[in-house]
Amino acid sequence: MPDYMYLLESRLSPEQRAVLERVQELSRSQDVNIYLSGGAVRDLISGQPIRDLDFTVEGNPVRMVRELEKGGARTLWESEKLRHYEVIFAGDVDGSVSGARDDVYEKPGAKPEVRFSGIMEDLRRRDFSINAIAISLNTQSRGLLLDPTNGLADLEKQEVRALTNHAFTNQPIRLMRILRYCARMNFRMESRTQEWFDLAIERELHKNLHGADVGNEVRSLAREDNPVATLKQWESHEMLAAIHPNLPRRKPDYDSLNKLARMRGNLMESGLRPRLNVPVMYYTLGRLKDREAGAAMRNLELRASEIKEVDELVGHAQKIVQDLKGRKTNAPKDAYFYLSSVLPEMIAFIEVEMPNPKASSKIRNYLQKWRPLRLGLPVGELDALGIARGPKFDKIIEELFELQLRGRGRDPESRVKILRNLAGIKDEPKKKPEKEKKRKGKDAGVPEGKHEKSKGEAAAAAPPAAAAKSVPSGEKPAIAAAAPSATKAKGKPAKPGAERASAKHAGRAAKSKGRAAKTGRR
Repeated sequence: MPDYMYLLESRLSPEQRAVLERVQELSRSQDVNIYLSGGAVRDLISGQPIRDLDFTVEGNPVRMVRELEKGGARTLWESEKLRHYEVIFAGDVDGSVSGARDDVYEKPGAKPEVRFSGIMEDLRRRDFSINAIAISLNTQSRGLLLDPTNGLADLEKQEVRALTNHAFTNQPIRLMRILRYCARMNFRMESRTQEWFDLAIERELHKNLHGADVGNEVRSLAREDNPVATLKQWESHEMLAAIHPNLPRRKPDYDSLNKLARMRGNLMESGLRPRLNVPVMYYTLGRLKDREAGAAMRNLELRASEIKEVDELVGHAQKIVQDLKGRKTNAPKDAYFYLSSVLPEMIAFIEVEMPNPKASSKIRNYLQKWRPLRLGLPVGELDALGIARGPKFDKIIEELFELQLRGRGRDPESRVKILRNLAGIKDEPKKKPEKEKKRKGKDAGVPEGKHEKSKGEAAAAAPPAAAAKSVPSGEKPAIAAAAPSATKAKGKPAKPGAERASAKHAGRAAKSKGRAAKTGRR
């Protein structure tokens, strides 16, 4: 059996791994069972990108959600009745936390009665088998795959299978949803599911979809890699009218949506994760009149904040373009910090809707040059120099980044030199290489440090040497006897008095020997 936990953790982003670990810690401290379920497990097994993390708790998850909020999570939508919470976790990770429940229908098409239950009942009440899979995150069964409806086999066959023959009758919005899954994963409907789908279309269930449910599907559309494929599936099955009656005739702006999808891919490659709900909604309704687009958003029961963002999207983008064209962002440092404050989805929309050579050049540099430089700042190298983390550390990093934006400090050698300079670390003085000086005669073996002293000793010994020149060759011993007095032991020069006495003694000896020589000749 595959190690699903290892497979999951190896494919999660660092931020998603941190969320997974935090949720497991909270489940242990609160003594509740928790499971990763639905889309994350489906995408893990099928090899699709893991877009969000959906957790199912056996019990009420409200305490866990409140603890997550203390750590930086934001709750976008919640239902106490369903015990369901749509959350953006710390680290900008999308997901949800919900209590395990079962939906009981008195008759097909009626509103369900919600009963809270265990994980197996929760999985069996879901829409399609590929969404009815979970992985246990509990200590005793961590990594155990739960698949009561055999969804793993359907993933291998690349089929979408409804769990009951009343799947579309009970919730007609599943007609739009199954087409979205087929378009995203390039799957086909299982044969009996196809029959149930065709029967529901024949009964025109798709013409009576609830506005809020359609709104949720359009929100989900924004997370698709190729939203155009889903919209065309809806168009071919006459479901665009569920968004607005005039949309089948005017059609969404498919060209702009394709460009937006390509730009989304570029941003993802640069490590940015745009949330394209607002731009996708704008281009989906973009060819409707303003009055019609407003009516469509109200019918979809979008939140007031979402409607406001769509209405102000163009004006906001125009202001950003003006700033990028102006002097305010002329310097690379200023342009970088300005763009880093702009939401990724706004960058994508600007590139699609209002490309400008100057603005596009700065966006391209931001994505391809400046941001990689920022992410690759040598924090470890500065640690290795012994600089403690703190304000000084951060200041050095910022100064290095500014120099790199100007083209300096790109190679390791110059980067280390700049870091040492910014940190105030002086280079160690270079040791001068020792040079051997060749010397002639008796001074050849004298060390370099005593060279000057040797010269003084030679000068002190000069008088006896001069006297030696006048001595006949047979009387050299007198010179030899006088020489030791000129220099003392260990190479130290003799005292001035001793030098004069030695010189007088040598002179007398030379005179007496000269007289003896004359006497001998007589």
